[in-house]
Amino acid sequence: MTLEPRFDDRGLVPAIVQDAGTGEVLMLGYMDREALDATIRTREVHFHSRSRDRLWKKGETSGNALHLVELGLDCDADALLVKAHPTGPVCHTGSATCFSPGNEPTLSRFLSELAAVLRQRKRDLPDGSFSAELFRGGRSAIAEKLVEEAVESALAAESEGRERAISELTDLLYVMLVLATDLDATPEEVRTSLVEKRTAAASRRTA
Repeated sequence: MTLEPRFDDRGLVPAIVQDAGTGEVLMLGYMDREALDATIRTREVHFHSRSRDRLWKKGETSGNALHLVELGLDCDADALLVKAHPTGPVCHTGSATCFSPGNEPTLSRFLSELAAVLRQRKRDLPDGSFSAELFRGGRSAIAEKLVEEAVESALAAESEGRERAISELTDLLYVMLVLATDLDATPEEVRTSLVEKRTAAASRRTA
């Protein structure tokens, strides 16, 4: 990944962070060349702390890191757009974003945070993590678990009641996210595929 932003006379460029899953604006920070290189190298978002005049990784004390999905520049190359999955609240106040006082996560935000955790599990493969166990098993192990959960979801929907069906459905959704992480699927790829299917379905109805 090669980006050439126009740094200001202090060697900084503003970086707008957007939730890759929801499109929500999370925060504004500043990067210098060191922070940009660290972000690209580690896939975790780093900034330059103007108050401490040093490199800092988002979440280094709170644990609420930002996992990079995509980096881009504005039309004048003097601002960065950072698309990332947050692992928790982004603002130091405990709010989900620095632009909203709300703390209660929406479904889309929760799924984005889960996606960030799964990226960590895939990278670190920690002991005792079921997600890491699936990643260690490879694509075949994930596919086998996906089939298992799909069957259990279908059976629950047919004969085990609404509450059980929802429980099994969320298990299935979790394994789907594990597979998406293993495939390195981006939210944009998923959205594009869904739009294409909806467009094709609409075309069949009007044909």
